[in-house]
Amino acid sequence: MPEIPDLEGYRAYFNRRLPGLRVTAATVTIPIVVRAPKEEFAARLSGNVFSPVERRGKYILFPFQSGDCLVVHPMLAGRFQYCQSSQKRQAKTAFVLGLENGMELRYFDERLMGKAYLARQEEFAQKVPRWSEMGPDTMSPELSAEGFVAWLRTFRGQIKNVVTTERCLAGIGNAYADEVLWEAGIHPYRRRTELSEEALRHLYRALRLVMEWATPIVAERMEREGLPTDEYRDHLRVHRRGGQPCPRCGAAISEITAGQRITSFCRKCQA
Repeated sequence: MPEIPDLEGYRAYFNRRLPGLRVTAATVTIPIVVRAPKEEFAARLSGNVFSPVERRGKYILFPFQSGDCLVVHPMLAGRFQYCQSSQKRQAKTAFVLGLENGMELRYFDERLMGKAYLARQEEFAQKVPRWSEMGPDTMSPELSAEGFVAWLRTFRGQIKNVVTTERCLAGIGNAYADEVLWEAGIHPYRRRTELSEEALRHLYRALRLVMEWATPIVAERMEREGLPTDEYRDHLRVHRRGGQPCPRCGAAISEITAGQRITSFCRKCQA
């Protein structure tokens, strides 16, 4: 599942290429993914010009100079292509935007779980499901340590479940939750109510540190190697490293699968 570093990588990649470009053709190829009628999608986007790409939580936003915005939630398997129009399309390509420079922006989704919405900013709450229910974006400059601590105190449950709940924090998924909790030295199955204010402040710092560390790595690889068909995860220090030595203390990393989700952590230095 794309998380903040992946989506920020996309944002940086597209912002070097799309702003100011005109869409020459807009085609829906899998209607179940694009939550707008084919004819409306084509009419509103054809001839439109890209503004700078944005992100909120796990959504990537493609605004246009007309005020329309293409809002994409990739879910588990949604990916993008930016390529020559002559290049073979990926299986399950859901929409294609032809561009005036001869390139195409494509979205494909092996599981067809992701969704794309066409809306103006004032319509997001109405047209994008759960948009208004999202908690603060993890990297929002408006989210202070004090605000983070106060907000998390309104949630109960195991701390990994809390930080990956979109109503709590927008943008954190399974992989980076493991990295953040390892950075903070917090056991993923500790209950939020067991954590002191100091521990929650430490968690806030860990969130920012991990995102600020990982995002440039992912963005640089996208720029150098092109858009991936899967997420870049080989730089992660704990997630999916079961049995390998902990980078901090050397103990073997534990790995537990529950509810179709893998959790990786160090039993020795995450208390």
